[in-house]
Amino acid sequence: MVTKSQDRRKVRLSRALGVALTPKAARYLEKRPYAPGEHGRTKRKADSDYAVRLREKQRLREQYGIREKQLRIAFNEARRVDGLTGENLVELLEMRLDALVLRSGFARTTAQARQMVVHRHIMVDGQLVDRPSFRVKPGQLIHVKPKSEGTEPFQVAAAGGHAEVLPPVPGYLEVELDKLQARLVRRPKRAEVPVTCEVQLVVEYYAAR
Repeated sequence: MVTKSQDRRKVRLSRALGVALTPKAARYLEKRPYAPGEHGRTKRKADSDYAVRLREKQRLREQYGIREKQLRIAFNEARRVDGLTGENLVELLEMRLDALVLRSGFARTTAQARQMVVHRHIMVDGQLVDRPSFRVKPGQLIHVKPKSEGTEPFQVAAAGGHAEVLPPVPGYLEVELDKLQARLVRRPKRAEVPVTCEVQLVVEYYAAR
């Protein structure tokens, strides 16, 4: 369960990074589209290149709700495979189980999606998986454990209760929400992933480290 203090932190962080991390933060950003603090409304002096890259890296990390070490590992993997490193990075992060639980509409926020996985409500191809970082492969079926299907959070999800706050289901997923199941049909493409990030700046941040 997400506490009020965690909720407030997400709202403040969303305003600082300029990207909504939760539905509540999205509502705040509509009303107050400026950074938090007494100088939030004033025009800030130009940020250094480092600060711009750092903020972009933080935006990506917070949208997936992962630790710095996890993002660094994903970046190193993205750099080793063919293609553009930044695009590879987002595509790899998007294949995390918790990310796909969110995209499928089973959860309302990244934090809730992670809780569902950690609390052993989510299965992949019939096997319980309790690691949010689990990499789903194209063709695999994500579904809610039968014993959990009747609980209130999943009944809300099955009825489309999160549709208003989530982006449309991306093309790399086939979702049967009433059955609480989704299949990753192919690898995501960066352009389809509903994440706000200038990935080249993230690459530049890590390249300079």
